Amino acid sequence: MRFKANSKTQILTLRSIVIAVALMPINCYWIFYSENMWWMQFATSMSLFFNVVFFLVLIAGLNLLLKKYLPRLALSKGELLVIYMMMCISTSISALDYMQVLMPLMSHAFWFATPENEWAELFWSYIPEWLTVSDMRVLNAYYNGESSLYSANYMMTWIIPVLSWTSFIIVLLFVMLCINVILRKQWLEKERLSYPIIEVPFEITRDIGSIFKNRLFLLSFVLTGFITFLNGISFLHPVVPKIMIRQNDISYLFTSKPWNAISWTPLVIQPFVVGMGFLMPLELSFSCWIFYFFRKCQRVFASLFGIRGLPWSTTSPLGFPYDRQQSLGAYLALAVFALWMGRRHILNVLTKAIHNSGDINDSKEPISYRTATLGLIIGIIFLISFCVRAGMSWWVAALFFSIYLAMSIGITRMRAESGVPAHDLHYIGPDYLIPAMIGTRRLGHGNLTMLSLTWFLNRAHRAHPMPHQLESFKMVDRLEVSSRKSVYALVLASVIGTLISMWVYLHIMYQVGLKDHSGIASPPLDRLQQWLTVSEPADYPSLLITAIAAAFTFFLIFMRTRFAWWPFHAAGYAVSGIEDWSLNWMWASLATSTCIKWVILRHGGVKNYRKAIPFFIGMILGEFVIGSIWSLSGLALGIKTYAFKNW
Repeated sequence: MRFKANSKTQILTLRSIVIAVALMPINCYWIFYSENMWWMQFATSMSLFFNVVFFLVLIAGLNLLLKKYLPRLALSKGELLVIYMMMCISTSISALDYMQVLMPLMSHAFWFATPENEWAELFWSYIPEWLTVSDMRVLNAYYNGESSLYSANYMMTWIIPVLSWTSFIIVLLFVMLCINVILRKQWLEKERLSYPIIEVPFEITRDIGSIFKNRLFLLSFVLTGFITFLNGISFLHPVVPKIMIRQNDISYLFTSKPWNAISWTPLVIQPFVVGMGFLMPLELSFSCWIFYFFRKCQRVFASLFGIRGLPWSTTSPLGFPYDRQQSLGAYLALAVFALWMGRRHILNVLTKAIHNSGDINDSKEPISYRTATLGLIIGIIFLISFCVRAGMSWWVAALFFSIYLAMSIGITRMRAESGVPAHDLHYIGPDYLIPAMIGTRRLGHGNLTMLSLTWFLNRAHRAHPMPHQLESFKMVDRLEVSSRKSVYALVLASVIGTLISMWVYLHIMYQVGLKDHSGIASPPLDRLQQWLTVSEPADYPSLLITAIAAAFTFFLIFMRTRFAWWPFHAAGYAVSGIEDWSLNWMWASLATSTCIKWVILRHGGVKNYRKAIPFFIGMILGEFVIGSIWSLSGLALGIKTYAFKNW
């Protein structure tokens, strides 16, 4: 369903930019404190950022008052959605798996070097000075706190690494933007992917808040909000009972072999996950939890037959069934499939970009195909040159970005098609795959060191910015207005969001100290120490599992495209990794929403399904809004409060 917009609909205005930019420092402060300092309420570990939704609800509510009493000052739905887009990009940059890894990683190797770990001898000389901070006088205040960033010496020391990494991030996000522009028409207009994630911000802004008048929405919002409120009271005063269907782990029910191999299996029903699952296509929500149990069955069979794997940190205690390698193969297969499906479109885009000819029209695209193609080429050349300047071989850099961007396309495609509430891929990416393909000895110290410094791109892929860019294009498309200005909003959010994220992070850490909150930067350097101490050969078993997983994904895609009755979707297999965190918490909620949606569609039809949507959006917003209020209250009071989402 599209908005009925007219030619006067405004998207990018000065006041929408001012509001978004003004909220960014508050948003970053909130994210850093809750995720990094208190290690709870992880807003950026999911597809739909509850902090951004909360700000959108708050602004939409205030906008209702403006519309009633000062209608000339009321924001248009386009302006509200631009604020949402910019805040999503800023949040993805500030995320636990992005900026909160990069900032400590810029100094971790120097502060935590000891005679025992021999980091100074192993790789100090290979770390680029212009990307890191090694001055112990500056780092002493940074790690111990009780100081201030606003010292001339501190700021001058940080300025070069901050600007260097800022340029890298901005260009990388622009490359993703160019890829999205090239693929936009294929996915939006030809394949007509569903983009379930954007339904929530659209309903909030539809007719400037009409959903708040829906009785089903109000009922679920009040009920879910009351549960979240009561659980918050219970957190502060344990004598008050909780209202939550939650059992942290049911694996204790399986004590004998081989059934005890299922490992940690939490049973959690969370309203917002049920709500988001209801918005997903039925076969996709079904596939997520079915393939979750498929992975559990793999563990049971591995235990039954005594199959064990390699001692990599990316495998389970059993080693087999290489959960993350399977997900990696699935994501890469999804990318290959997406590019293959759009091969004619991509060829037409290149023809239009090179010869300005062909039967494809780019007048309604965010930027012209020629600009997007040139931007993609120049951006990749910049990124490769950046890494070469930092000590990486050009062919390793080219391979790195080929794998990383392929994974990004796979994640974006999966998000556009499924709207899954979260997508993890912990500790595995090109920084893992390249050494597994080639072996550490052939790569050498410089390549391995730079691969370790890029770990902030590959820690988990949960708050990946590329899907948010494409979802922004989809929202603008549904507004039926020109999408040209949306590019300015996304680029501006990338630049300002990166700088604000770095500034807020440094501001906080010079006050409270990074020393007790820097463990997130340890894994890549510990791994680098292992690589440089003991050379490891190519990991052929892991590569084989990755290839088999990719082949299985192609099989699922083939069956899905050939037979309408086939119920299993490849995207569900991609996100179902047990070793990855989120689906452990989501499987029960997704199973619940699948059953509810199936019953409604079976006995009530599409008409009743559409009538039920506001109820499930109310479940999402009730938990998001009241949970955000608890989180912000704790931030204001300096105490930990109830975290409705603690994964």
